[in-house]
Amino acid sequence: MATAMHAAKARLDVAASNLANVSTAGFRRSIARAALRGAGLVTTSVPDVAPGPLRRTGRSFDLAVAGEGAFFVRDRTGRAVAERSASFERDRRGRLVDESGRALLGERGPVVAGADATIDARGVVTVAGYDVATIVVRPGTTLQSGFLEGANVDAVHEMVEVLEAQRAFETAQKTLSAIDDERQKDVDDVGRVKQ
Repeated sequence: MATAMHAAKARLDVAASNLANVSTAGFRRSIARAALRGAGLVTTSVPDVAPGPLRRTGRSFDLAVAGEGAFFVRDRTGRAVAERSASFERDRRGRLVDESGRALLGERGPVVAGADATIDARGVVTVAGYDVATIVVRPGTTLQSGFLEGANVDAVHEMVEVLEAQRAFETAQKTLSAIDDERQKDVDDVGRVKQ
């Protein structure tokens, strides 16, 4: 029963985390999976890789991937990181950087663009009718300029998960308490028999 309580608490933690991030752009919900093992009931979580809904922002430097794929940003250590959604601003050198200061990568390094630049679905950056850069994307990637990806969390579903996990925890707790009461009764009965 104790492992059932731990499993229910783990399930509750996963659902609560998902619910807390329902408004976090690009958040991927976790899915709790329970399995019966030698040590009892064990809960693990795996990420849900389904894309979230696209939310229109109207800002031309907000980028989201429609469908599968990714674009890349370079962090301060020089490492390229795949992203599916990010809001970019121009830094003092004209580079497009996200809120963490990571530069959007083009085929020739960080993307540098004017304030009036546009980005098409293939990742081509255009300024005044001239192509100035092409964003590095995984094959088959389609970009949406002026959109951000929302969390792939359904708030109603997560509330139901929270309630079910709470009920499972309470049921396991009551069962464990009933077992303890029975054991205590047996101990008391043995004590009376010996007298």
